[in-house]
Amino acid sequence: MKPIDQMSRTVSPFHDGERKVQERLGDFDVERWARGAIRDFMPDQHRNFFQDQPFMIVSARDEKGRPWATVLEGPVGFVRSPDPTSLEILSKPAAGDALEGSLSTGADIGLVGIELATRRRNRVNGRLVGADDNGLRFTVGQSFGNCPQYIRSRDYWWSEKEPSGTTTRSKALSAAQQNWIRNADTFFIGSGYEGQGQNRSFGMDASHRGGERGFVEVVSESRIRFPDYAGNKFYNTLGNILLDGRAGFLFLDFSTGSLLQLTGKASIDFDSEDVARFPGARQLVSLEIEEIVELSGALRLRWQEDGSTARSLRLVDKIWESANVTSFVFEPRDGGPLPVHKAGQHLPVEIMIPQIDAKVQRTYSLSGPPNESRYRISVKREADGLVSGFLHDKLEVGAMLEARKPAGDFVLQKGSGPIVLVSAGVGVTPVLSMLHQLIEEKDAREILFVHGARDGDHHPFRSEVCELVKGRANIRTHIVYSRPHAEDLHGRDYQEKGRVSADLLTGLVSNADADYYLCGPAGFLAELKSGLEARGVREDKIHDETF
Repeated sequence: MKPIDQMSRTVSPFHDGERKVQERLGDFDVERWARGAIRDFMPDQHRNFFQDQPFMIVSARDEKGRPWATVLEGPVGFVRSPDPTSLEILSKPAAGDALEGSLSTGADIGLVGIELATRRRNRVNGRLVGADDNGLRFTVGQSFGNCPQYIRSRDYWWSEKEPSGTTTRSKALSAAQQNWIRNADTFFIGSGYEGQGQNRSFGMDASHRGGERGFVEVVSESRIRFPDYAGNKFYNTLGNILLDGRAGFLFLDFSTGSLLQLTGKASIDFDSEDVARFPGARQLVSLEIEEIVELSGALRLRWQEDGSTARSLRLVDKIWESANVTSFVFEPRDGGPLPVHKAGQHLPVEIMIPQIDAKVQRTYSLSGPPNESRYRISVKREADGLVSGFLHDKLEVGAMLEARKPAGDFVLQKGSGPIVLVSAGVGVTPVLSMLHQLIEEKDAREILFVHGARDGDHHPFRSEVCELVKGRANIRTHIVYSRPHAEDLHGRDYQEKGRVSADLLTGLVSNADADYYLCGPAGFLAELKSGLEARGVREDKIHDETF
């Protein structure tokens, strides 16, 4: 297989359905940067990630061509990656599974690995080149990462009970199954499209959807639907549905290891009045159910929500940082100590939104020093953001919310080379916390802080960063404005007009041992990562976080 940087010059990573959805939703620039994010091989970080997981979500078609999704489980190590273009999975579907017998040589499958405890996930699509009693052998078509939005943190454990594998098949949802779906905060979708000729964008895809309990609506005993929100803008699932019109849904009972598999005709509602009922949703996706498979106790894996609550937090300060970013500072309601966070980690919070009369969960990067007795999160107001709008406009000093302990693995790594902290927009929050930590620890390494903003009005933490680095000979800052105002002075407010690029970064730091910490939108990260790798920066030297 030729590397993605060669392949992407001539072949689109998207098929017609994905491109049509991108155009309809106004995301015209996705393909430009997605060429560096969607690869025909797995980066080492993804290979190691898959090999560390105890389960994988798999999508495929049955003998009638209908898409389904299921779970393959095993002890850590049951997934192996002998090389960057292949995986070996030492597991097969349970007896009675909708895909039992369908995962055979030549079958297109989609895989998603998801680490619920840390909210990381990566996807890979391709074809089975071998299947026997020992498991599956898979070759890569497309590989790419996903942002951690809408994933509820859970820890897993193994049940000592052998899976029972009791299977029930039906055409309509029972009352118990309807209740199962109404209470779900997570499910998975299998979809696919096979066009004419050979194209890596064809085949199957497995994806995750999450939200607050009740976000999936049971319209009738044979129809369900859910609101779909902005994600990585690839629109793999929506593009498949647009052209193929079928999908398979998978609901897990995390406490019993049971599976509820659905397949049927899928449709997308882009612009009816119903869409407006769901604040922030861009479209509604419906499934007309044709067949249901329920497997009780099919897995040994069990999950429980991470209940390590930091306690109730009280808002003690609300600080305007820029035209669209505000910081919120919290102290523990009971006055006790807070769990210490690592620079770069995020804070999971639960917020009551009166507009919808429900609590919603979000995670926001902590932007303050890691050793303070307070937590500071900094939130960008999104145009249609239900939660960000509430925080900016309604949450006042004295208000309470609940939080779990800080989490996430976008943290500073050990090393001796220069450190390059790179951000765009509100992506500055975790790298600012890293800057605080490096200064507190009196780290003597060369440190470069690079930030991209639209202009001075949209440049958060400008004064704070200036104060932090003042008089520190080992720290440099480089600010880039894409559209500076007349009153933004070159040399004082910013050093360069344009956008942060790999050429810029490697021009500022030429040391091959430098570690790059990147945070920003998916397109920003994709372009920087592919650009840095093309300029010889090793993959293990690039650490990133999407917001």
